[in-house]
Amino acid sequence: MTTSFPVIVAFERIRACVATLPQPLIDQMQAAGAFKVLIATILSLRTRDETTAKVTPRLWQRAATVTEMLQLDEETLASTIYPVGFYRQKARDILAICHILQAQYNGEVPADMDALLALPGVGRKTANLVLAIGFGIPAICVDIHVHRICNRWGYLETRTPEATEMALRRQLPEEYWISINGLLVTLGQQICHPVSPRCSICPVADLCARRGVVRQR
Repeated sequence: MTTSFPVIVAFERIRACVATLPQPLIDQMQAAGAFKVLIATILSLRTRDETTAKVTPRLWQRAATVTEMLQLDEETLASTIYPVGFYRQKARDILAICHILQAQYNGEVPADMDALLALPGVGRKTANLVLAIGFGIPAICVDIHVHRICNRWGYLETRTPEATEMALRRQLPEEYWISINGLLVTLGQQICHPVSPRCSICPVADLCARRGVVRQR
């Protein structure tokens, strides 16, 4: 699909607008290393950033490496990461991941999409975020904000986040692949809400088709 939506203009406006707003937790972790990015991303799934931001420092105090994580039993890890969503399942997945990393990758996180997707609890969103933030490899992480906003703009016409990722790979200049998630998550959390978006203060309101918007502020 081709579109006349001026995506580069939009991104530069958004970058200037969100510079002073709270940034997504994972985007703040570029210097933390791929392992911490991977684990923090898993913890963040279906969990508010504020909760993840409180839990991750507590976890790092107990276990900040694969070796240290494997010294924890499942119950201890689960209680440490509580109250993130699905904390018991995440504790099982994290320990299983660490066993795989130790056995197959010398304790390191692989910088490879297929290898990441083979890890328990890791989907495309998590894998792309690890590649982009953990390794600085051009990858497009699409969460619900990215999917919703790109379609709301009229830049894309897709039905699922995976379809959005593939469309963005075709249409979006690669220089924006890593930054798109952080920019649009911040915009989505602060301004472009799912219901009643704050169009009156949006930096790209004049460019947006406002598809699906019934009520706005």
